[in-house]
Amino acid sequence: MNKTADRIAAVAFLAVGALFMVESLRISKSAYGSAVGPNVFPFLLGLVLVLLSIKLLFETRSYPDAAGGKLQRQYKKFLIILAAAIVYAALLETVGYVIMTFLFLVVGFQTMEKGSLWKSIAIAAGFSLGVYGLYVKLLQGTLPSWPIWFQ
Repeated sequence: MNKTADRIAAVAFLAVGALFMVESLRISKSAYGSAVGPNVFPFLLGLVLVLLSIKLLFETRSYPDAAGGKLQRQYKKFLIILAAAIVYAALLETVGYVIMTFLFLVVGFQTMEKGSLWKSIAIAAGFSLGVYGLYVKLLQGTLPSWPIWFQ
């Protein structure tokens, strides 16, 4: 835990979250065929980012002072997650939300902590299907659907 780096990250993410919230108010409030407008998710994501940033700022106050050891950078993990995010964004429309989110989460979980593959699969499947069901079925929003070969 690096107190200074975490504080800088918290302030940066706080600014990004606030920017998301402000800019989401400029998006139209309704979308054709959807009860949830396109401004809802960016606003909620910004709000979550702001709240988590504030939480991190408070947590950094209780960090012990630096113990003198340097933290090892994890470039390999970072590059794997970055590549997975780029592939996720590139294939989201083609492959669909549920499948791409499931694959991205499994890769992310396994990159961060090897092992317990079945646990990663269960959590990723539950999250992907849960968010899709909640947003598309319950709130009548729109997300990239299943691939054409599944319909």
